[in-house]
Amino acid sequence: MNTSKKNISIDLMGYVEALKEQFQDLDPKDPSLWPVIPKVLLCAVISLFTAGAAWYFYLSGFEEDLQRERGVEVALRADFEKKLLKAVSLDGLKKQREQVQQSVIQLEKQLPSKSEMAALLSDINQAGLGRSLQFELFKPGTEAVQDYYAELPISVRVSGNFHDMGLFASDISHLSRIVTLNNVSITPKGSDGTLLLDATAKTYRYLDSEEIKSQSKTQKSKAQKSRAKGAAK
Repeated sequence: MNTSKKNISIDLMGYVEALKEQFQDLDPKDPSLWPVIPKVLLCAVISLFTAGAAWYFYLSGFEEDLQRERGVEVALRADFEKKLLKAVSLDGLKKQREQVQQSVIQLEKQLPSKSEMAALLSDINQAGLGRSLQFELFKPGTEAVQDYYAELPISVRVSGNFHDMGLFASDISHLSRIVTLNNVSITPKGSDGTLLLDATAKTYRYLDSEEIKSQSKTQKSKAQKSRAKGAAK
């Protein structure tokens, strides 16, 4: 048994010596003359260096692309979650849309058409006369046309007692059409307790289809002129 151990030790020593001999007197100028093991080690070192260089100069770009795409994935997931929430609440949004449309229809019913404005002005005048107020001024002003409606200011001056003026304001607020009293001023008129009320009553009407088209053309023309002036500067 001791003999076999000695034989193994001798074999290992011989193997180590043979390896050492392969690494002795190597010509660095001509690796092709090297023994097999040094050649293999040299090839392994060159392969590792090449792989490291390829990773650093080439594959690292793919790492940047991967990180960028991961960021895109996060953004897409967040957008998907938002759209999913909208999709889940779609029925509720449809109901809200119907409610808004109904509200708009109700509001439009409170806006007179162009042909109904004369009747509305008469209603405002009758509301004052019905409360025993004396009209000293009732003068419609110039309409201010907006996108889908027109606003008509009316300068109003009436005289009477305070109680009747309050009832007049209440009657105005309960008209079937929208009328508001603005810039209200009440001052004494005489020594008998009569008061003078100055106010601007504003009423609104919706635009007909032709007026809406005309208004749209006017706005487009203004926008084009504004862009032209900006380009000229």
